[in-house]
Amino acid sequence: MSTVGYGVSFVEENIMIKELDSVVLTVDLPEHGLKTGDVGTVVLMHDSGGYEVEFITLGGATLAVMTLTHDQVRAVGGREIAQARVL
Repeated sequence: MSTVGYGVSFVEENIMIKELDSVVLTVDLPEHGLKTGDVGTVVLMHDSGGYEVEFITLGGATLAVMTLTHDQVRAVGGREIAQARVL
């Protein structure tokens, strides 16, 4: 458990990822224009344990939809904020 200030605690490593959850990319995928820290949405859970994740621009255009493994994404933490970058 991590204490993050203001008396708020969370256990990030125990957050279960579900369909329609936002996830954070943990690796660079330059062939798709994606960088570590980019945020995507789980659109499908695979029986094998992987995730189908969609990454969109802030304008709503789909940048990529791809199958990723559990070690390529992580759950969004409760005390994180998204940041914009130009592709």
